[in-house]
Amino acid sequence: MDILSANEAKTHFGEMLLKAQRAPIQINKNGKPVAVVISADEYQSVEALKISLLQARSQQARVDIKSGNLIEGVSFFDELEAGHHG
Repeated sequence: MDILSANEAKTHFGEMLLKAQRAPIQINKNGKPVAVVISADEYQSVEALKISLLQARSQQARVDIKSGNLIEGVSFFDELEAGHHG
């Protein structure tokens, strides 16, 4: 993954957008990662993957609840509320 400073990203914005179509670009500020620029297609793929994962975990929670395994169902919703994905 290419890494640019925030200043480099600002100075070379158009070039960064072109590069992001091929691969993610990490943006660092004060030497620390603060963002990753990805193509719109890649973003849509990530969002679709997150939805698929959420649907699968929701379905598993329903199975757990129906089978009386309420700890797993409760854990699912606790993790979901906490923002964990796995």
